[in-house]
Amino acid sequence: MKSLFSRVVTALVIGLIGLQSAHAQSNQPLMTVAPGMVSYTYRASFAKDVAATLDTIKALGITNMEFSNLFGRTAAEIRQLLDERGMRCTSFGVGYPDLQNKLAEVGKNAQTLGASFVRVAWVPHKGPFTLDLAKQTVADFNSFGKQLKEQYGLTFCYHNHGYEFELHEQGTLMDYIIQQTNPDYVSFEIDILWTYFPGADPAALISKYPTRFKLMHLKDLRKGVIGNLSGGTPVTNDVALGTGQIDIPSVLRAARKSSIEHFYIEDESPSYATQVPQTIAYLKQLTN
Repeated sequence: MKSLFSRVVTALVIGLIGLQSAHAQSNQPLMTVAPGMVSYTYRASFAKDVAATLDTIKALGITNMEFSNLFGRTAAEIRQLLDERGMRCTSFGVGYPDLQNKLAEVGKNAQTLGASFVRVAWVPHKGPFTLDLAKQTVADFNSFGKQLKEQYGLTFCYHNHGYEFELHEQGTLMDYIIQQTNPDYVSFEIDILWTYFPGADPAALISKYPTRFKLMHLKDLRKGVIGNLSGGTPVTNDVALGTGQIDIPSVLRAARKSSIEHFYIEDESPSYATQVPQTIAYLKQLTN
């Protein structure tokens, strides 16, 4: 039989091991997937020199791109530039008319780029977003998504922009769109600024629909800015992650329990050259 002393020592050792294990777990990076970059962040630079801009982005340690513009190049030319640098394009952003009028070109360009996702970020409308618009949007999305999946092996994603959070029944029109679209053909890219700006909680929305979001735009809103349902705010209201209003850690914790595969930094501000490195440093220091 163990002496009282040995039992106490054993209990203390077990306790210390437990504390060390808990401490180790608490120091694990909160973001375990390396962030990508939305080309729109560097739009001014890309418009001048695509190759040099890719070099700049790679020097920041980022190799995953979401292109929302080909900047006068062909998809094949962009793909070659990416391949030469060991980079990749995982998502291709297009406009609504592109999907309505030249979906085959969209599908082929996305395939050439090597993307798995095709994303649209704006539903054309004037004035408030209405239920009738939401119904037409659902029909369009189901059609776009079915064609892209069955003909090109691509996943269609809708990127929210704020105006879809008009109240509807017990939720919003964003809820309506998510609930009414076919999950086999329609997924979503959550832009956390354009979720927070109209008054919603990005972490709560991800947790509410954990299997519908596949992509995320990482961005933050300047402190003191009051949001609305317009879908627009001055680009100078984009700030480095961790310096604005959004609770980034809570968003990332929710994302870890979801189906989100890719996280893209998007900073629309003219100060992106200084803010993006701040954002990257902030993400690296976040732990559980």
